Amino acid sequence: MQQGGGSETEVTWEDQQNINKFGRLNNRFHELEDEIKFAKESTDNLEDASNELILTDEEVVRFQIGEVFAHVPKEEVESRIEAMQEATSKSLEKLEEEKDSILAQMAELKKILYGKFKDSINLEED
Repeated sequence: MQQGGGSETEVTWEDQQNINKFGRLNNRFHELEDEIKFAKESTDNLEDASNELILTDEEVVRFQIGEVFAHVPKEEVESRIEAMQEATSKSLEKLEEEKDSILAQMAELKKILYGKFKDSINLEED
């Protein structure tokens, strides 16, 4: 690898492992962003469904189970939606925690790699 000044910097096995780890973490970070986006959309959809359920006068409503709709009592649908909201909220919280952990690990690896390779390595995604 060439540094900005033109001198060569040797890439050790450990350096290569750090670079590979950074790449894996970066890929997982992007996957997590997609999963978080999906979880937030699910949360919004469940909130909308809950609000619509409040507005309905029906005692039996259509509820999608898998690929079919079934007529289910309103109270049961309310409890199912509440349980789904809780599960989605917990999932979203776990995803956010994992994302924060990955960002911390990536920052530590950046510090190590930029410390050794300076301008010779680019870990930014511009």
